[in-house]
Amino acid sequence: MRGDGVTGLGDIDLSKGGFWAAPYADRAAAFEVLRREKPIGFFAEPRVRWARPGPGFYAVTRYADVVEASRRPEDFSNAEGVMVFERPPESVEFFDSMINMDDPRHARLRRIVSRAFTPSMIERLDGEIRQVAAEIVDDLLERGGCDFVTEVAERLPLTIICRMMGVPESRHRFVAERTNIILGAGDSEYTPEEDQPVTILTAAAELAGMVRELAAERVESPGDDLTSKLVNANIDGEKLTARELGSFFGILLQAGNETTRTAISHGLLLLTEHPDQKRLWAGDFERYAATATEEIVRLASPIIYMRRTATRDCELNGHHFSKGDKLLLYYWSANRDETVFDAPDRFDVTRSPNPHLGFGAPGPHYCLGAHLARSEVTAVFRELLARAPGIHAAGEPDRLRSNFLNGIKHLPCSLS
Repeated sequence: MRGDGVTGLGDIDLSKGGFWAAPYADRAAAFEVLRREKPIGFFAEPRVRWARPGPGFYAVTRYADVVEASRRPEDFSNAEGVMVFERPPESVEFFDSMINMDDPRHARLRRIVSRAFTPSMIERLDGEIRQVAAEIVDDLLERGGCDFVTEVAERLPLTIICRMMGVPESRHRFVAERTNIILGAGDSEYTPEEDQPVTILTAAAELAGMVRELAAERVESPGDDLTSKLVNANIDGEKLTARELGSFFGILLQAGNETTRTAISHGLLLLTEHPDQKRLWAGDFERYAATATEEIVRLASPIIYMRRTATRDCELNGHHFSKGDKLLLYYWSANRDETVFDAPDRFDVTRSPNPHLGFGAPGPHYCLGAHLARSEVTAVFRELLARAPGIHAAGEPDRLRSNFLNGIKHLPCSLS
């Protein structure tokens, strides 16, 4: 796919905000050019008023290179942060999660929390996920149409994550609004540029405060929720500190809420744009459920990139990096790599194999919540295709202006 706005390397600047506001086809065309002509290209640091200028970054756009870097944490570290900007010191409590760590600290935290995200645990959650999905579609059928993002795609993962953590329903909207602020940085609907640092840090502090209160309650009166299990867990003598719990909840909201919402939103858009694939999946839902879900995640690529920082002078497939160099691993581009995926721009609910990187690449930081996300995407489309078969996007998506999250803020839908 080639957009009219991209003709060659000289047109591409991933550090400019305008690139991420350009038509979707132009973005796809740009990454196609980069994969072919400059698969590891250097770009200036994005400039924003609230962050100090950085040294720039290398954009890693080919599938093989993204996978290779992910498998070498000894050379390419998470500890300096996973976004292109440096983290302000004030943000450490909420953002210093295990996604920003290397082993052995990362392994310790992952060992404690991973027991909540095994396939068997998600299987036990499956009934509740299906129930919430059914309730959402009940409401949708009564209205006959809605903003699909806020009323469907956001509601399912938010409800499940909050219930898992034991967050009372009265606080669900509080969580959603503050998560939108944190992950919507750069989009004026959520964070006006002049107020970004204060707005984001305030939202993070408020969420961290809520988690501290919840944790204190569960220490005194434990329940059957994930917060109770985590604050009272003692695995080989190890427990989560209050700060670790707060930062874990932060990454859980991002990885388990916003990214699943993004996948579901893109799912409706893809099914609307490809009615033949919608008919095929609806005609035999269970047969194609697994492959269709993976294909939605591949093309949605909810997290556009993750950053790594070179720990020493090293090479990656012939390219030399110096200690301290920033690499942005572009999953969005890797998931469209022509050397891995046949006709990568085609939406194919039968695609198999489908070794996409929508949950990250193989390595120590592969997404803990992948099983949960798959279950939620499958559940919502099972209900929609069975009970609201005419559902379709009724207008253009209002996309999040972000170079990190491939989000859709609003998407009108209709049932007929």
